[in-house]
Amino acid sequence: MLRRDFLKTAAAIGAAASSVSSVSTILHAESADDYIKPKLQFTDNGTFKIAQITDTHYRNDKDFARESIKLIAETIEAEKPQLVVYTGDIVVSVNIYKGWDDILSPCIESKTPWAVVLGNHDDEAKVSRKQIIDHIKGKPFSVTEPGPENIKGCGNYVLPIFDGNKTAFLIYCMDSNAYSPIKNLRGYDWFDRSQIEWYKSQSIEYTKNNENKPLPALAFFHIPLNEYAEMIHFKNKIIGERNENECCGLVNSGMFLAMLESRDIMGIFVGHDHVNDYVGLRHGIALGYGRFSGTKTTYVKEPHGSRIIEINNSGKRTFVTWIRLRNGEIIHKAEIPKDFQSPTVSN
Repeated sequence: MLRRDFLKTAAAIGAAASSVSSVSTILHAESADDYIKPKLQFTDNGTFKIAQITDTHYRNDKDFARESIKLIAETIEAEKPQLVVYTGDIVVSVNIYKGWDDILSPCIESKTPWAVVLGNHDDEAKVSRKQIIDHIKGKPFSVTEPGPENIKGCGNYVLPIFDGNKTAFLIYCMDSNAYSPIKNLRGYDWFDRSQIEWYKSQSIEYTKNNENKPLPALAFFHIPLNEYAEMIHFKNKIIGERNENECCGLVNSGMFLAMLESRDIMGIFVGHDHVNDYVGLRHGIALGYGRFSGTKTTYVKEPHGSRIIEINNSGKRTFVTWIRLRNGEIIHKAEIPKDFQSPTVSN
């Protein structure tokens, strides 16, 4: 199914255990407000593995959609990540809360910490973004947060990763919003100025607390930045598949520039474009897609899978990433930035 056909369909719908060393004690409280989140930590061997799940478009009224749940469970069992990040367009069920309970169950059952950022389709079933985040934020092993109320979006938050008691790495989770808020300007939304200022303030504060040295960081959200298309236009090297044009926000509001200036973000990972799963390098920042994790509830990339990202506490700005397919095959492995440093590659 092509994107344009899927969007019509979507509009109609809208009317295994992780390492013990990576998780602190969790209080299963009566309410989300009393819930104590897991403490994310590097493992004893100095690594931290993230599994990115994206665009499942899960529907609990379709039996075949449960293949996405099996995929998540198999990914956790095989890779044993310290964190699973869901990067939007996750649930499109009419019974939205049941859908979220289903899709999060592999993480909860395996005691694997998980984080969510929302996509443009997640709130199309008459349930707001805030209602979704409020429903999931206090579930077991969640590190998801609604974020500040005085900035645009719901789900803008930072996850520190600790090396012992010291913050050694950051994960920025951001709401890339949904559709253009400007009348007669049709297309996808962009990061609001309030979100950019929020990111900059967080980066500055963490940098100050780290002897004025930017902490290495990754960012996760749903809609790709305009720089993804720019990277392709300038024919930068990519590792992986590109089978459709980048469906970016209509306006470049400056988030990438803010990240360049802050000097903390090493890589950005998104979803949204189901048949892209590549990673490249633009001005020293890795720009990557997850692997489509859904089934035929939407336009399909087969076989579905997940993106794995492994960081380390060496202090060096480097990490490794690959795609794990449902059949267990590992493809598109890349070491960032080493695999993109060549006299013939312009970054």
